[in-house]
Amino acid sequence: MLSDKDIRILDFEASWWHFPEPKDRAIREYVGMSSTRYYQALRRLVDDDEAAARYPLVVKRLRRMKRERKEALAKRIDTTG
Repeated sequence: MLSDKDIRILDFEASWWHFPEPKDRAIREYVGMSSTRYYQALRRLVDDDEAAARYPLVVKRLRRMKRERKEALAKRIDTTG
């Protein structure tokens, strides 16, 4: 079950570009946590089925970004190894 904090994180991630300040400052101000903790929680939520059901577009975007980072890392390792 998603906690209130999880919902606040996903709500923020769905619309953070609407905030006038830089994202890290907006995280602290509107979500009430450090950027480090925010991104740790967000990485956990990417793999949460309930988060995906409730915020499908956000989770789909985050999963795509995660996959693209993994692929880019694999390419770098492949070309240097």
